[in-house]
Amino acid sequence: MGFTIDLGKPGPAFSLKGVDGKSHSLKDYADKKVVVVVFTCNHCPAAIAAEDRLISIQRDYAPKGVQLVAINSNEDVGHPTDSFDHMVVRAAEKKFNFPYLRDDTQKVATAYGAMRTPHIFVLDKVRKVVYRGRVDDNIDDADAVTRHDLREALDEVLAGKRVSVPTTQPVGCNVKWLGKDAHWMPE
Repeated sequence: MGFTIDLGKPGPAFSLKGVDGKSHSLKDYADKKVVVVVFTCNHCPAAIAAEDRLISIQRDYAPKGVQLVAINSNEDVGHPTDSFDHMVVRAAEKKFNFPYLRDDTQKVATAYGAMRTPHIFVLDKVRKVVYRGRVDDNIDDADAVTRHDLREALDEVLAGKRVSVPTTQPVGCNVKWLGKDAHWMPE
């Protein structure tokens, strides 16, 4: 296994503080058919570009039993706009329709093997990882997208099918790890 969690493995449990002031855990969504764990942040241009797409996906798929959960694991000393207080402001400004959680210890990001912001992990009904990667194939221009990877994975999982493209390369900024320089990437 590389740094990123293998397909078919159980999605690691978590209990993290959300911008709503409440603690959120994976088991809180036990009634959902699918949980999408999104590692993201406030400052990365790719993460910012994905926000409206993620809001749209949550709106479109919530009635089908899908729950998105966004997690910010970036260290916030060198990246102060990723602080919890800034997360609260960002979630309110964008009107996030999904929980936005803070992973101060970076243990959740490490458990999933999040490498970029955004980095998507789709967990099926039994919470096994069935997709990991990007939102779509053009983070720079939503109108130029030709492959909606996350939506396609969700459609297949909800139809009881195997995800036909279970891994894509996440595109965005590196996760900002505590005690590491900005360009450090896990092996």
